[in-house]
Amino acid sequence: MEQLLKTIVCELVDDPAAVEVVVDEPNEEGEVVYHLHVAPDDMGRVIGKQGRIAKAIRTVMRAGCSRIGQKIRVEID
Repeated sequence: MEQLLKTIVCELVDDPAAVEVVVDEPNEEGEVVYHLHVAPDDMGRVIGKQGRIAKAIRTVMRAGCSRIGQKIRVEID
């Protein structure tokens, strides 16, 4: 799932080398948190107008993880 997130985001940003994903261990509820770090100049591209792109990324990631029975949350830092 980490690779899926990187692939989606690298296509959106100008500096794909700055894209970094940090995965936390599952918490008490079994939810895994993915922390997405991008270059400051690319932050607007990843979030989008009114957060539409960020919401779409989270939706795709949740759909992918539901197939393997995992709960996730994507945080854009």
